[in-house]
Amino acid sequence: MEQFVTINEIIIIYNILYMDKNYIHIYNNLINLTRNKDLYKYLGRPDNFSDRLTLFLLHFSFFVKNFKNQENKIALQEIYDFNFRQLELSIREIGYGDQSINKKMKDYINLFHNMVSEIHFWEKMERSEKIKKISNFLTDFKNINDLLDYFEDFNQKLSKKTLNFYLKSVSNA
Repeated sequence: MEQFVTINEIIIIYNILYMDKNYIHIYNNLINLTRNKDLYKYLGRPDNFSDRLTLFLLHFSFFVKNFKNQENKIALQEIYDFNFRQLELSIREIGYGDQSINKKMKDYINLFHNMVSEIHFWEKMERSEKIKKISNFLTDFKNINDLLDYFEDFNQKLSKKTLNFYLKSVSNA
């Protein structure tokens, strides 16, 4: 039994390292996009972890929306798992306890799935409907039109590439 646990632990460590190698640049690029100071200039207050997390999840939602298909199913699941594992590590670094982390992760995962659901038919929506969708998640932004333009552009750039491009690319922001 002890040997079995050791083998399982080795497999888990291998999977983490393997996913690290393959998906860390996607995560880092999403983080870099989220750190774009222009996204926060209309916030009207200093940004905080929650704002950055919401923008990260929105970027990631568009990423998933653009590449979600049967061919990409396994890779997207691994990217999803990796990104949420990284978020959990970030929350732990901030200093939240285990019970708080579990609750927060559940909230963030639900928020992400809500975002994916809300933007699913993005290309078919009118501008006013898109503004409502973005406003649901980013309520404090004074000029939501600029954010909408930003995410329209981001979505357009994503749609012109394949998932494989992002898997092979180190910097694609």
